[in-house]
Formats: sequence, C-alpha cells, structure tokens
Amino acid sequence: MLPISRRDAMTGLVTFAAAVAAPIAGAFAYDRRPAKFSQQELVDSGQRFFGTISRGLAEIVEEATRRWGSPNAYVLGQEAGGAFIAGARYGEGVMYTRNAGDRKVFWQGPSVGFDAGADGDRTMMLVYDLPAVEALFRRYIGVDGSAYFLGGFGFTALTADHVVVVPIRSGVGARLGIDVGYLKFTRRATWNPF
Repeated sequence: MLPISRRDAMTGLVTFAAAVAAPIAGAFAYDRRPAKFSQQELVDSGQRFFGTISRGLAEIVEEATRRWGSPNAYVLGQEAGGAFIAGARYGEGVMYTRNAGDRKVFWQGPSVGFDAGADGDRTMMLVYDLPAVEALFRRYIGVDGSAYFLGGFGFTALTADHVVVVPIRSGVGARLGIDVGYLKFTRRATWNPF
C-alpha cells in the first residue's frame, strides 16, 4: 500500500464530493440567487407583453432602475382590483429569472385608504435583491396611489426585508385615491386576500 498524505486525501475527498454534488446542485436550481436583467431587456420584454412600446413604460423602467438598480427577477401577469375605502387585488402570472428557472405565481392582497374604483391591469413586476426563487412567497407592504380614467401606466414599490417588488401596471378602468396594503405571493390561487 502506498503512503498517502493527509493533504492528498483531503484533495481527493473534495474532488469526489464536488463530482457527487454537481448533479444534485442542478436539481436545486430554484435555490440559487437569480442573475440580474438589463434595463433594455426589461423594456423589450414589456414591449412584447403590453403589445406596444410606450414611452411611458420605458420611462418607468428607467426610473425604477435608477432608484433600485437592476432587478434579478420579473413577473408578467394580469390582475384585477377594486376598492371603496377597503379593497382587494388578485392576480396571476409567471416569474422569470435568468438562471434559476421560471415559476407560475399568484398574488392577492387587501388595502385600506382613500381609494375608490375598479381596474383590470396587465402587470409587470420588477423584483430586486431576491435571494432565491422561493423567497418571493411572502407579504410585501407598500403605499399605492392611483389616478387614471380608462387607461395609463403607473408604478409603486412594495418591500419585505431587503427585497423590493415594483409593480408596473397598464390598466383599464377608473381608479382614484391612495391606500396602504400588501400583496401576498402564493404558489396556488386563493380567494383569501389575507
């Protein structure tokens, strides 16, 4: 038997562990921190999603990236909401990441404030500092202001810990006011806004 040094044994063990772990790591791709998207990628995706490029969309994406940097995930979906002092919002879509896979998501949440009206929106949500795909599934609190009749773009910011979610909405309806509330992201649809 050939003598083997402790260092050679450790190197061999590390190499063996890496070879065994590589296929397993691929199975847990959803646990990786998603890579960031550029501003142009977001505008292009928004153009395809909303149907036409709008100067308003480009300006909102530019302002959001100026404030919070480059997002490492985004959600494209549809939602509907209504309020008369108290309200609720429901939506569904797909969260896209560059390197951690895509995931179907649902969101809902209550609101309260000086707010009245109803709207149906196509929504793009920019997600900043998401540590892993599974970290999206929680409540994000924020203040929302709406002022449009028939249509338009608007955005707000919701936060939880260090993660920031910025919904950009292009809606049809009539809505006026300001409210405080939260959005709760879930893996399955539910009618319970809480």
